[in-house]
Order: sequence, then C-alpha cells, then structure tokens
Amino acid sequence: MPRIISDFIKAGFKQILPCLLCGIDVQQKQNLCEHCWNNLPWSQQSVHRHELEILSACEYHYPLDRMIQQFKYEQQLHYQQVLAGTLMQLKLPRVQAIVPMPISVERLRKRGFNQSVVIAKHVSKQLNIPIWQPIIRKHQHSQKGLSRIERLENIDQQFEVDRTEKRRFRKVLIIDDVVTTGSSIHALSSALYKVGCKQIYAACIAAAQS
Repeated sequence: MPRIISDFIKAGFKQILPCLLCGIDVQQKQNLCEHCWNNLPWSQQSVHRHELEILSACEYHYPLDRMIQQFKYEQQLHYQQVLAGTLMQLKLPRVQAIVPMPISVERLRKRGFNQSVVIAKHVSKQLNIPIWQPIIRKHQHSQKGLSRIERLENIDQQFEVDRTEKRRFRKVLIIDDVVTTGSSIHALSSALYKVGCKQIYAACIAAAQS
C-alpha cells in the first residue's frame, strides 16, 4: 500500500478513535479530545530545585499523575504520545542532544523500559536531534527520610560515566517524567559536566511538591 494512502487511512481512524481519558469525544490533540487536553493541570513554567531551573509542562495532579503512574508501572504505553506532547508545549532551548534520565539495570529489568527514554524519543524526533546516554545509573534507593545533604550524597553515588560512549556534546537537554526534589537532575547534571557539557537544561512532564 502506498505510504500516502496508509497515512491517510491512519489519519481517518484517528478522527473516530475515542479520547484516551474520557472515552467519549474523539481524539483531537495527542490522543485526547480537546476538552481533556485543555484541562490537563498545565503550568508551563520553570520550577527551582537545588538552584536549578527546570522547565515543567504540568503540575503533578489528576489526571496527569494517574496517566504517568499507569504508563510507568502498568506498561500502559499508549499514553506516551500525550505525555511527550505536553513537553512539546514548552519553549524548549536549542540544544545539540537530549539526555533522558537514566534508571538502574535492576529497575529497567523490572519495568521493561525506561519511561524517560520512551518520551525522549518523541521529543528527539520532533526536534531532529539525537538522544545521548553518556551516564549510567548503577543503583537506585529510596530517598525517603533523608536530609537534603544525605539525599544529594546518595544520588551522586548512583551515577557514573559510560566509558563506551565516545560522542560528546556541549549543550544538552535533560528529560525526566516527574521532578520532586530535583536531586536526580542535580546529580545527572554534575555527571554531565564531567564529560564536557557546558550548558545543561532540564525539562519534565510534571513537577510535584518537593
């Protein structure tokens, strides 16, 4: 089947598919109907964590929090387009590469995928810039009950440089799904400076209360 016909058929089906949230109106924006899309908990502003300025598309409230949780923990990957779509509403900086927040091998095996990588692929395609993963996350432990200093020290120990990655970029954008304290982005930024990055930006789908 010629590609132009295939694309036309897909576009036609999309017009009659129900919204992923309400299931009533048809999809119009990123697999949601216009009403559900407009009523996401938008913020589209910067939040400040650990002296970092992080672009945040939304606040971590219903129904976005539920969508992210189901996407991450229940493998409901059909939410990936709308989640990535929220990031594309931000005024993202011009960079050379996108760095998705890494997760540990143990967590990757348990979950089956890195949610930040899945989202970053959509952003990478839209911006036509590569995904870059020069940092490995060795392990992940709960941050609950730790002081600010203990939290930073614990996170810093989780990241190390991937010596097999030879590419180098100076201006990058970190992509994460949810930011709470910002300690993971702070630690990842520190590791990226070690591999020669000079300008590091960060963006998340949603910001939660720290």
